[in-house]
Order: sequence, then C-alpha cells, then structure tokens
Amino acid sequence: MNISSIVIQAKSCHIDEIVEICKNSDFCDYHFHDKAIGKIVVTVEGDGIDEEMQKMKKIEKIPHVICADMMMAYSEDELDIEREKLNTSPVVPQMLNDENINLKDIVYRGDLKKKIN
Repeated sequence: MNISSIVIQAKSCHIDEIVEICKNSDFCDYHFHDKAIGKIVVTVEGDGIDEEMQKMKKIEKIPHVICADMMMAYSEDELDIEREKLNTSPVVPQMLNDENINLKDIVYRGDLKKKIN
C-alpha cells in the first residue's frame, strides 16, 4: 500500500469548488486548504505508484486546477525492505571493531561543511 500527499494549486476564487469535488471524490481524501494562497492538501492511496499516478492525473483534470504536485510518499513495501536491512546489518560497522586499523585511516563523512565549497 502506498500513500502520498498532493498539494493542489488553484486561484483563490476556485478553491471552494475544487475542495467540494475532492471531498466527494473516490480518488482522493481532502485534508486542508488555504484559500488566501490557493492551496489544497489531499492524499491518495494505491497498491503501487501507477495507481497513485492515475489518481493524481484525475486531480489535475479537475476544472481550474493549475497544478497538482506529489509532496510526500509512503510505501509500505519499501519501508519493510529498509527495516529488514536495519535488522540484519551489524549495529557497529566491522571496521570500527578492528584493532589493527589506524584511527587516522577512518574517513568520517558526517561533516558536510568540508564537502561543500
């Protein structure tokens, strides 16, 4: 199961009309809107990205929608894969337990300040 949030952009004068369509649709769930800035937040669900994209295309076809952009996505299958990786990987990297490695040879990559000029 995938769940994604979509931000719909429209002119303020059309927000109420689009919100009603979203509330009554079978392809998205309405959550919030801000008429002053012309944005509506909805979510779509699907068995995969293809189904979510079909639903997003339906949203884009709603009259007066300027654009609909996927903002955040959750994929149950991908989360399960990443959890399994965490569960099967060592807590401490093997290199850090090796007493024969000189500490000067360990490259720390957590400091982005030195990588970005």
